[in-house]
Amino acid sequence: MTPLAKLLEAALFAAPRPIPLTALEALDQESSPAAVAAALDELREHYDVDGHGVELVEQGGGWQILTRAEFAEAIERAQVAVRPHKLSAAALETLAIVAYRQPIGRAEIEEIRGVAVGSVLKSLHERNLIDIVGRSEGIGRPLLYGTTPQFLEQFALRHLEELPRADELAIALRGAGNTAVVPE
Repeated sequence: MTPLAKLLEAALFAAPRPIPLTALEALDQESSPAAVAAALDELREHYDVDGHGVELVEQGGGWQILTRAEFAEAIERAQVAVRPHKLSAAALETLAIVAYRQPIGRAEIEEIRGVAVGSVLKSLHERNLIDIVGRSEGIGRPLLYGTTPQFLEQFALRHLEELPRADELAIALRGAGNTAVVPE
C-alpha cells in the first residue's frame, strides 16, 4: 500500500464515525484530491481482494471501515461489539455529580439531586461507568463511588482534569437553557 493509503487507513480505523472526504484530504496537505480518491480506491481494493472481514464504505457523508455485513449477525450474537447506550438525564446528572465530587456517597448524591439514586447508581455501576472506591468514615461506613477508566473512554477524556471546570459547565448549561444542578 502507498503511504497515503496507510495514513487514510489509520485515520479511518481510529474514527468512530464516517470521515468526510474533505477531512481525509486535510490529513496530507501535499496530496491532491485525486491522490486521496486513488488512495481510497487502493484501500477498498486491498480489503476486497485480500478477503478481509472489514470493508471500506462510503456512508453518512464520509468514509468508514466497517465489519462486512455477512459477519454482523455472528458478531452481534457473540456480543463482541460494544455499543454504548444512551444515558438518561437522571443517569447523566448522577454521573456528573460522581465525576466532580468523587469519592462521594449515595446520601450526598441524593442530597444534591433531591431524589433517591439507588437504581441509577446500580445502572451506572453495571455499565462500568462508576465503581465503589472505598467506604466513608461516617456512621455505617457507607460506600463511596468514583468514576472508572470506562467513564474516561466513553467521554473521550484522558483524565479527570479534562472535565470542564464547574464555572465553564454552568455557563454552557445556562446557554442551553438547562436548569440542572451543577456540582461545585
